[in-house]
Amino acid sequence: MNPTALQQDHTAALDRESGDNVVLRARGVTKQYGSGAAAVQALRGIDLDLRAGEFVVLLGASGSGKSTLLNILGGLETVSAGSVHYLDHELTAASDRQLTAYRREHVGFVFQFYNLIASLTARENVEVVTEIAERPMPVERALGMVGLAERMDHFPAQLSGGEQQRVAIARAIAKNPDILLCDEPTGALDSHTGVLVLEALEHINRELGTLTVVITHNAVIAEMGHRVLRLSDGRIVDEQRNAHRRAATELSW
Repeated sequence: MNPTALQQDHTAALDRESGDNVVLRARGVTKQYGSGAAAVQALRGIDLDLRAGEFVVLLGASGSGKSTLLNILGGLETVSAGSVHYLDHELTAASDRQLTAYRREHVGFVFQFYNLIASLTARENVEVVTEIAERPMPVERALGMVGLAERMDHFPAQLSGGEQQRVAIARAIAKNPDILLCDEPTGALDSHTGVLVLEALEHINRELGTLTVVITHNAVIAEMGHRVLRLSDGRIVDEQRNAHRRAATELSW
Protein backbone atom coordinates (compact mmCIF):
# COMPACT_ATOMS: atom_id res chain seq x y z
CA MET A 1 0.00 0.00 0.00
CA ASN A 2 1.35 3.43 -0.87
CA PRO A 3 2.00 5.95 1.96
CA THR A 4 -0.92 8.19 1.04
CA ALA A 5 -3.45 5.35 1.11
CA LEU A 6 -1.96 4.06 4.37
CA GLN A 7 -2.28 7.52 5.92
CA GLN A 8 -5.92 7.78 4.78
CA ASP A 9 -6.75 4.43 6.38
CA HIS A 10 -4.97 5.49 9.57
CA THR A 11 -6.91 8.77 9.72
CA ALA A 12 -10.23 7.02 9.13
CA ALA A 13 -9.47 4.60 11.96
CA LEU A 14 -8.67 7.51 14.28
CA ASP A 15 -11.96 9.21 13.48
CA ARG A 16 -13.90 6.00 14.19
CA GLU A 17 -12.14 5.55 17.54
CA SER A 18 -12.35 9.19 18.60
CA GLY A 19 -13.28 9.44 22.27
CA ASP A 20 -13.41 11.77 25.23
CA ASN A 21 -10.07 10.60 26.62
CA VAL A 22 -7.96 11.99 23.75
CA VAL A 23 -5.33 14.27 25.28
CA LEU A 24 -3.38 15.18 22.14
CA ARG A 25 -4.76 15.24 18.60
CA ALA A 26 -2.73 15.98 15.48
CA ARG A 27 -4.24 16.34 12.03
CA GLY A 28 -2.32 16.90 8.81
CA VAL A 29 0.82 17.96 10.66
CA THR A 30 3.58 18.96 8.29
CA LYS A 31 6.96 20.42 9.17
CA GLN A 32 9.35 21.87 6.64
CA TYR A 33 12.77 23.32 7.38
CA GLY A 34 14.19 25.80 4.90
CA SER A 35 12.74 26.65 1.51
CA GLY A 36 13.27 26.14 -2.18
CA ALA A 37 15.73 23.51 -3.33
CA ALA A 38 17.20 23.30 0.21
CA ALA A 39 13.85 22.54 1.86
CA VAL A 40 13.67 19.48 4.12
CA GLN A 41 10.31 17.83 4.79
CA ALA A 42 10.59 16.49 8.34
CA LEU A 43 6.90 15.57 8.70
CA ARG A 44 4.44 14.85 5.90
CA GLY A 45 0.80 15.03 7.06
CA ILE A 46 0.82 13.26 10.42
CA ASP A 47 -2.56 12.27 11.91
CA LEU A 48 -2.40 11.03 15.49
CA ASP A 49 -4.53 10.67 18.63
CA LEU A 50 -2.90 10.08 22.02
CA ARG A 51 -5.09 9.12 24.97
CA ALA A 52 -4.90 9.51 28.73
CA GLY A 53 -3.02 6.69 30.41
CA GLU A 54 -1.42 5.34 27.25
CA PHE A 55 2.18 4.25 26.95
CA VAL A 56 3.05 4.88 23.28
CA VAL A 57 6.34 4.03 21.60
CA LEU A 58 7.42 5.88 18.45
CA LEU A 59 9.93 3.84 16.45
CA GLY A 60 12.01 4.93 13.53
CA ALA A 61 15.48 5.40 12.17
CA SER A 62 17.41 8.61 12.61
CA GLY A 63 15.83 11.27 10.40
CA SER A 64 12.39 9.63 10.32
CA GLY A 65 10.75 12.61 12.07
CA LYS A 66 10.38 11.22 15.60
CA SER A 67 12.02 14.08 17.49
CA THR A 68 10.34 16.73 15.34
CA LEU A 69 6.93 15.20 16.07
CA LEU A 70 7.69 15.00 19.79
CA ASN A 71 8.84 18.63 19.87
CA ILE A 72 5.66 19.77 18.14
CA LEU A 73 3.45 17.79 20.52
CA GLY A 74 5.36 19.35 23.43
CA GLY A 75 5.03 22.90 22.14
CA LEU A 76 8.77 23.30 21.50
CA GLU A 77 8.31 23.68 17.74
CA THR A 78 5.50 24.93 15.52
CA VAL A 79 3.98 23.27 12.47
CA SER A 80 4.30 24.36 8.86
CA ALA A 81 0.75 23.13 8.22
CA GLY A 82 -1.95 21.18 10.05
CA SER A 83 -3.25 21.41 13.61
CA VAL A 84 -2.45 20.09 17.09
CA HIS A 85 -4.94 20.18 19.94
CA TYR A 86 -4.30 19.60 23.65
CA LEU A 87 -7.79 18.73 24.93
CA ASP A 88 -9.90 21.64 23.66
CA HIS A 89 -6.96 24.01 23.13
CA GLU A 90 -5.46 24.45 19.68
CA LEU A 91 -1.71 24.63 20.18
CA THR A 92 -1.14 25.64 16.57
CA ALA A 93 -3.08 28.86 17.24
CA ALA A 94 -1.38 29.59 20.56
CA SER A 95 0.92 32.52 21.25
CA ASP A 96 4.48 32.06 22.53
CA ARG A 97 3.26 32.94 26.01
CA GLN A 98 0.47 30.35 25.83
CA LEU A 99 2.88 27.68 24.59
CA THR A 100 5.23 28.47 27.48
CA ALA A 101 2.34 28.02 29.92
CA TYR A 102 1.39 24.74 28.22
CA ARG A 103 4.92 23.38 28.56
CA ARG A 104 5.28 24.57 32.14
CA GLU A 105 1.94 23.31 33.43
CA HIS A 106 1.08 20.23 31.38
CA VAL A 107 4.18 18.62 29.81
CA GLY A 108 7.18 16.85 31.31
CA PHE A 109 10.22 16.30 29.08
CA VAL A 110 12.92 13.64 29.38
CA PHE A 111 15.83 13.78 26.94
CA GLN A 112 18.76 11.48 26.17
CA PHE A 113 21.10 13.78 28.10
CA TYR A 114 20.12 14.55 31.66
CA ASN A 115 20.79 18.32 31.80
CA LEU A 116 21.08 18.32 35.58
CA ILE A 117 22.62 21.29 37.38
CA ALA A 118 25.95 20.00 38.67
CA SER A 119 26.05 22.27 41.73
CA LEU A 120 22.65 21.10 43.00
CA THR A 121 21.71 17.84 44.70
CA ALA A 122 19.11 15.49 43.24
CA ARG A 123 16.53 17.00 45.58
CA GLU A 124 17.44 20.55 44.55
CA ASN A 125 17.40 19.69 40.84
CA VAL A 126 13.78 18.56 41.23
CA GLU A 127 12.87 21.54 43.43
CA VAL A 128 13.82 23.87 40.57
CA VAL A 129 10.68 22.64 38.79
CA THR A 130 8.35 22.40 41.78
CA GLU A 131 8.98 26.04 42.66
CA ILE A 132 7.36 27.21 39.41
CA ALA A 133 4.71 24.49 38.98
CA GLU A 134 1.04 25.14 39.76
CA ARG A 135 0.30 21.78 41.38
CA PRO A 136 3.61 20.07 42.17
CA MET A 137 3.97 16.80 44.00
CA PRO A 138 6.35 16.61 46.98
CA VAL A 139 9.96 16.29 45.83
CA GLU A 140 10.42 13.26 48.06
CA ARG A 141 7.54 11.48 46.33
CA ALA A 142 8.87 12.24 42.85
CA LEU A 143 12.31 10.86 43.71
CA GLY A 144 10.75 7.92 45.54
CA MET A 145 8.76 6.98 42.44
CA VAL A 146 11.99 6.55 40.47
CA GLY A 147 13.71 4.61 43.25
CA LEU A 148 16.02 7.35 44.51
CA ALA A 149 14.64 8.08 47.96
CA GLU A 150 18.01 7.21 49.47
CA ARG A 151 20.03 9.27 46.97
CA MET A 152 18.22 12.59 46.99
CA ASP A 153 21.01 14.48 48.77
CA HIS A 154 23.70 13.35 46.34
CA PHE A 155 25.12 15.58 43.61
CA PRO A 156 25.03 14.48 39.95
CA ALA A 157 28.74 13.64 39.99
CA GLN A 158 28.00 11.14 42.78
CA LEU A 159 25.31 9.38 40.75
CA SER A 160 25.54 6.85 37.93
CA GLY A 161 24.23 7.67 34.47
CA GLY A 162 21.04 5.71 35.12
CA GLU A 163 20.52 7.48 38.45
CA GLN A 164 21.01 10.86 36.80
CA GLN A 165 18.42 9.96 34.15
CA ARG A 166 16.00 8.93 36.89
CA VAL A 167 16.53 12.30 38.59
CA ALA A 168 15.66 13.88 35.24
CA ILE A 169 12.47 11.79 35.15
CA ALA A 170 11.61 12.80 38.72
CA ARG A 171 12.12 16.43 37.72
CA ALA A 172 9.79 15.96 34.75
CA ILE A 173 6.97 14.35 36.76
CA ALA A 174 7.26 16.59 39.84
CA LYS A 175 5.02 19.18 38.18
CA ASN A 176 2.27 16.51 37.87
CA PRO A 177 2.09 16.78 34.07
CA ASP A 178 -0.67 15.28 31.97
CA ILE A 179 1.88 14.32 29.32
CA LEU A 180 5.39 12.86 29.62
CA LEU A 181 7.46 13.06 26.43
CA CYS A 182 10.70 11.07 26.36
CA ASP A 183 13.28 11.41 23.58
CA GLU A 184 15.65 8.41 23.54
CA PRO A 185 15.70 8.21 27.37
CA THR A 186 17.90 5.08 27.31
CA GLY A 187 20.05 6.12 24.35
CA ALA A 188 23.15 6.85 26.43
CA LEU A 189 22.76 3.86 28.76
CA ASP A 190 23.68 0.19 28.73
CA SER A 191 20.92 -2.44 28.72
CA HIS A 192 20.84 -3.07 32.48
CA THR A 193 20.77 0.62 33.37
CA GLY A 194 18.30 1.35 30.57
CA VAL A 195 15.87 -1.20 31.99
CA LEU A 196 15.95 0.59 35.36
CA VAL A 197 15.01 3.83 33.61
CA LEU A 198 12.21 2.10 31.69
CA GLU A 199 10.94 0.61 34.96
CA ALA A 200 10.62 4.14 36.33
CA LEU A 201 8.65 5.27 33.26
CA GLU A 202 6.46 2.17 33.48
CA HIS A 203 5.73 2.82 37.16
CA ILE A 204 4.82 6.46 36.54
CA ASN A 205 2.50 5.56 33.66
CA ARG A 206 0.75 2.93 35.77
CA GLU A 207 0.53 4.81 39.07
CA LEU A 208 -0.18 8.35 37.82
CA GLY A 209 -1.98 7.54 34.58
CA THR A 210 0.29 9.97 32.74
CA LEU A 211 0.14 9.80 28.94
CA THR A 212 3.69 8.64 28.19
CA VAL A 213 5.31 8.84 24.76
CA VAL A 214 8.76 7.34 24.26
CA ILE A 215 10.69 7.74 21.02
CA THR A 216 13.48 5.30 20.31
CA HIS A 217 15.32 3.47 17.57
CA ASN A 218 15.42 0.37 19.81
CA ALA A 219 12.68 -2.02 18.67
CA VAL A 220 12.89 -4.06 21.88
CA ILE A 221 11.40 -1.18 23.89
CA ALA A 222 8.29 -1.32 21.68
CA GLU A 223 7.23 -4.50 23.48
CA MET A 224 6.27 -2.56 26.61
CA GLY A 225 3.96 -0.07 24.89
CA HIS A 226 0.19 -0.14 24.57
CA ARG A 227 0.69 1.07 21.01
CA VAL A 228 3.69 1.21 18.70
CA LEU A 229 3.86 3.71 15.84
CA ARG A 230 6.60 3.36 13.25
CA LEU A 231 7.75 6.48 11.41
CA SER A 232 9.63 6.65 8.13
CA ASP A 233 10.36 9.67 5.97
CA GLY A 234 8.09 11.90 8.04
CA ARG A 235 5.05 9.60 7.92
CA ILE A 236 3.41 7.04 10.19
CA VAL A 237 3.85 3.88 8.15
CA ASP A 238 2.70 1.27 10.65
CA GLU A 239 0.70 1.03 13.88
CA GLN A 240 0.50 -1.97 16.17
CA ARG A 241 -1.21 -2.66 19.48
CA ASN A 242 0.42 -5.01 21.95
CA ALA A 243 -2.18 -7.49 23.19
CA HIS A 244 0.38 -8.69 25.73
CA ARG A 245 2.82 -6.06 26.94
CA ARG A 246 6.18 -7.06 28.35
CA ALA A 247 7.40 -5.53 31.60
CA ALA A 248 10.59 -3.49 31.51
CA THR A 249 12.33 -6.14 33.62
CA GLU A 250 11.76 -8.68 30.84
CA LEU A 251 13.62 -6.62 28.25
CA SER A 252 17.27 -6.79 27.24
CA TRP A 253 19.28 -5.64 24.23
